[in-house]
Amino acid sequence: MRTIRRLIYGEVFTSVGFVLLAFLSLFFFFDFVDELPELGRAAATDPSLVYGLRHALLYVGLLMPSRIYELMPIAVLIGSVFVLARLAQGSEYTILRTSGLGPWRALRTLLGLGGLFVLITFAIGDYLAPMADRSAQLLKAHYQGRISVGQTGAWLKERQDYSNFSVNVGALTPQGGLENVRIFEFNNQGFLVSTLEAESGQIEADDSWTLRNVQRREFDTAGLASAKVTRSELPSFRWPSSLNTEMVSVALLKPDRMRTADLYAYVQHLEANGQSAQLYEIEFWRKVFYPLSCLVMVVLALPFAYLHFRSGSITGYVFLGVMIGISFFLLNNVFGYVGNLRQWQPWLAAASPALIYSVMSLGAFGWLVLRR
Repeated sequence: MRTIRRLIYGEVFTSVGFVLLAFLSLFFFFDFVDELPELGRAAATDPSLVYGLRHALLYVGLLMPSRIYELMPIAVLIGSVFVLARLAQGSEYTILRTSGLGPWRALRTLLGLGGLFVLITFAIGDYLAPMADRSAQLLKAHYQGRISVGQTGAWLKERQDYSNFSVNVGALTPQGGLENVRIFEFNNQGFLVSTLEAESGQIEADDSWTLRNVQRREFDTAGLASAKVTRSELPSFRWPSSLNTEMVSVALLKPDRMRTADLYAYVQHLEANGQSAQLYEIEFWRKVFYPLSCLVMVVLALPFAYLHFRSGSITGYVFLGVMIGISFFLLNNVFGYVGNLRQWQPWLAAASPALIYSVMSLGAFGWLVLRR
């Protein structure tokens, strides 16, 4: 069995590597084409620094770990289908079956192989990809001058003993500074107490915010009929807060590019402050279940080893594997959006594609392998 396992594992790893290389080459080209309009742009902090060809290549290269994470289940399916179909075509799998490789032993062998891909996918998605993606964003921000999301930046909420705060951060600088900060303070009755606008700021080691060029307005809420507004301009202002740099950067990053631990901590923060965490909960569970889809892919590929080839080509079966992989990728994204819109249970929205394809793979295994 060790020899059979070594044969199958070696063939599948080689095929998956070639499939990943082909997909990454394609995505590298598309990402690089998207970066071409940015070439020649001068850095906001230093006009002598120009975003050149080598910077674009480095930026696109730093995006590749995220691409590997996204493409790994599809590559595992295509590579496994190709290897098993080729073994069946050359009657090699028939010889393996006569040597003692029964259906359940073959299933256990492939599940062990899928477990290795699960570990690789998890390590890339939770450690390598977030670190590389963060470096890519910092590289781009060095020339654009900021890290931001959309036109309004990121919104956060802070709940303290006597007040609630709604915080808007327009952007983060490459050095970790804050830009275009707005803070709205409400009392426990929901009345607006004060507003604050600052051009820039910095989060200190104790998580307090030091804001600069501040315009502050305070509202007297003692009586609505005699409400008074006090305006003041301050060169600097210290705001005590529990919102640290990591939470702000998490809010400005794409949820699917974050570490699982960071997503979980951010979900806990949102729930503690009475905010909707549906989107981030779905992304958290997707990060949990997505590596496990490699197990589903290898099981889905197993029935291809039991097909009988009467023609010399296995192109059609490999193409079928490609279509199944692409459909899984699309369904995974669709269920995330639908689950967020329909307020499904986050774990169900994240696990549904894997559950559907698990039923399909086990059904195909039972019908084609056990019954026939």
